Formats: sequence, C-alpha cells, structure tokens
Amino acid sequence: MTTIQTTGLAKSKTTQWQTVLEEHYNKFLSYGQKAVKDFDDEDVHQARVNCRKLMTLLRILDASDQAGLIPLLKKSQKALGKVRDADVMIDAFKERKEDAKADDHKDEADLLKAVIKAHKQERKEYRTKLAKKLPKLQGKILKKKWKTLIEDHLETLAAQADVNRIMRELEIAYEQQKRTYRQTAKTEGIDSVEALHELHQLRIAAKEIRYTASAAEFALSSKFRDSEEVYKKIQTQLGHINDKRVWVETLEDFNPKKLKVDEDTWNTFMKQLQQELNEAIHEQQAL
Repeated sequence: MTTIQTTGLAKSKTTQWQTVLEEHYNKFLSYGQKAVKDFDDEDVHQARVNCRKLMTLLRILDASDQAGLIPLLKKSQKALGKVRDADVMIDAFKERKEDAKADDHKDEADLLKAVIKAHKQERKEYRTKLAKKLPKLQGKILKKKWKTLIEDHLETLAAQADVNRIMRELEIAYEQQKRTYRQTAKTEGIDSVEALHELHQLRIAAKEIRYTASAAEFALSSKFRDSEEVYKKIQTQLGHINDKRVWVETLEDFNPKKLKVDEDTWNTFMKQLQQELNEAIHEQQAL
C-alpha cells in the first residue's frame, strides 16, 4: 500500500469515527438540555442512551482516557440513570395498579398507589439533582475536552482502534461470567443472593456487548454483525429477572406503616413478588 493510500485510509477511519461520535455527542447534549426542562421520559431515556453509547465508543477509542471525558460522562449517566430508573419503576407499578383495580383487588391497588406516591417523591429529588448537575456536566469543560479530542487526538486514536478485538474480549468475558454464575447457582442455590448477583453481572456483560455492537457497528467485521440482536435478546431475558429483583429490594426498604398500608396486605404482596422473582429465575435455565 502506498503512502497516499495509507493516508487516505487513515482519514477515512477518522471520518467514520468522527461522524458517529458527533452524532451521539450532539444527541446527548440536545436530549440532555430538553430533559432538564420538563423531564419528559423519552428525553431522559435518549440522553442516557446516547451518553452510554459515547462512553462505549470512547472506551474503545481512548482506553486511557487521555481526553478526560469519561468522568464527566459517567456522572451524567448516573444522574440521568436515577431519573430514568424511577420513571420505569413508576410506570411498571402504575400498570400493575391498573391490573389490580381491573381484578377488583382494592387492597393491592391501594398499596401500589402508596408505593407510587413514595417513588414520585424520590423521583422529584432525583430530578432536582439532575437539573442542577447536568447543565454543568455538559458545559464549557466538556466542550473544551471534546474539541481537543476531535482536533488533536482523533486521527491517531482512530488509526489504532480495533473494535473486533474488543468484541472478542467482551465475548470471552461474557462466557467466563456465565460459568461463574452457573457455578455459584450450583453451590449456593439458584435463588441465593450470591447467584442473583452473578446473574446481574452476566446481564451487564451482555449489555456491554450489545452497546458495543450497536455503537461501533460501522467498524465491525461481518462475524459480529448479528451480535447486537443476539445479546439484546439475552439482556431482555435477564432484564426481566433484574426488574423483579429491583422491585423486591426496593420495596424491602419501605416501611408499610409509614406508607399507611395494611401490614398483612404488604406481607402478602411481598411474598407474591418474591414468588414471581423465583419463577423468573427458574424460567431462564437455558442460559
């Protein structure tokens, strides 16, 4: 390959990376700015998704974080995540409350109404923190670091980036985590806290592959082209279990007396949630 061809290839890679990076960067800023104005569910969700994809790409491109962008994005992701998780939790309990009302289970519907009210109060606090933090995190420092990355470092970093190697490493890590989970489930019991923790780590490993395959699709070999869909399915299956786990753990922190909920109704509902969690765990034995 001639020097001219090599230079042309390097510029092509730089252009590819810059196009994708700037797409997610601009979406992160745009949705983030809208999210702190009226806290629309979708704006919060999209700001979080694009922030996550940016971090995924930067960890491939700039593993040592010489641009210094990752800490700012991690803090943004955390603040957005608190609000987004609360949105999802409230919507899930609203749906369950409507089902309880439709089935004429008044006690359960009243319990869920109290839980939703408590979660809305928590979400209000998360929204206040997001409105205070995100504009600063998306401010001058981020923009200066971003400009430095694009103008001073991107060409060198893009030339060195090997997304296929990263994908292979992530798949190996996923398989190792799967073995860890199976061994823990075997020794500690499939319903144990330890096994649930390892299952949660397995979900995170699947999510990392999915996000990498999605964000860096332009740079992947054909071998990995189906990875996003494959691991999205796995993440969804494990996410169903994780949702149940989060419900149980979150509600365990509530005091039924403070919520003014009948204790017997509360205990019955918690047992029901635990049973649903156990059933969801046993359903995924194909993993």
